[in-house]
Amino acid sequence: MKKVISSATAIIFMVLTSCSTSKQVTVPLSRSIEQDDTYTMIWNGISKAYRYENGQWLRAESYDYQFDVVQKRYDNHWKSVKSLHRIHPDYDGKAGDRDQTMYFEVAYKNLIDGKVQATINSSLGNGTGTTDIEFRKSVLTMYVPNASKFMPYNKFRITQHYDYEKGILTETVELIKEKDGKEIPFMKNEETALIFIKSKLDKAPTTFKQ
Repeated sequence: MKKVISSATAIIFMVLTSCSTSKQVTVPLSRSIEQDDTYTMIWNGISKAYRYENGQWLRAESYDYQFDVVQKRYDNHWKSVKSLHRIHPDYDGKAGDRDQTMYFEVAYKNLIDGKVQATINSSLGNGTGTTDIEFRKSVLTMYVPNASKFMPYNKFRITQHYDYEKGILTETVELIKEKDGKEIPFMKNEETALIFIKSKLDKAPTTFKQ
């Protein structure tokens, strides 16, 4: 019976995560596009994965990934497209395709008790968040839509730290099972990324060497 439940959980997990892959239309459709319509940043980084077992976090190297994020900031309304790539040869496919694309829209609204309140619409699910007035430290929470009771998680929590002066973003992505008011950790990804912005080069950055 345990094997049946385990198999069912794995299948549901794969179906959910595959919904956010590049095979699906994750970015809203538009009849027009602009190259430079707002302030754009690109984040390029790596993530280390951990699985929660017997009360402790254990490394899950085969779930590590490389990623990049194109983040477009329209005043208090941000749109981000995230692409990730799992290159470990032992990756088992249980978290979806090796290559995935995700979409996030975050609308920042009221300032309450010194915290900017946010609403989130994403390919992972909708939710809410908070940040400071300079958007340096953010906590974003999203819920898996129509999550089955067999799912090992039904909630995402993303904790971000933008260190603009150093050009570094650190982020923790937690997968959590929320049940009866309690949180049960499942997995987490510790991300570190470098920032890239619009710039001009004085010369070609690389040359062919034979």
